[in-house]
Amino acid sequence: MDYDDVNVKLKEIEELLQSLSKQHPKEISAFSRFLREVAETKALTTREKELIALALGIAAGCEWCIYLHTQKAMEAGAKKEELIEAGLVAVLMAGGPALMHLIPLMKAIEVFEKEHDGA
Repeated sequence: MDYDDVNVKLKEIEELLQSLSKQHPKEISAFSRFLREVAETKALTTREKELIALALGIAAGCEWCIYLHTQKAMEAGAKKEELIEAGLVAVLMAGGPALMHLIPLMKAIEVFEKEHDGA
C-alpha cells in the first residue's frame, strides 16, 4: 500500500460522513457532538486517546480506523514506537487476527512519516 491507497481510505471516510450527513443529518449530528465531547482533552491527552482508538481499530480489524487514528496520533505527537506498542496491546487483547492488522499500521506509519518529513 502506498500514499495514494492510504489517502483513498481517508477520503472514503470523508465521503461517507458527507453522504450520511445529507441522508441522516440528525443521527450524524448527534454522533458528531458525541465525538467532539469525547475528543476534548480532559484526563487523557489527544495523543493518548488516539493511541487507544488505534488499538481498538486494530482489534476490530478496521483498516479505515487504523489509517485515520495513526494519522491523528502522529499529528498529536505519537512516535513510531508508541504506535507499534499500541498495536501490540491490541494483539494481546484480540489475538492472532489483530496481528495481521499491524500490516496496515506499519504501512500507515511509513506513509505519514514520509508526509511529515516532506512537510
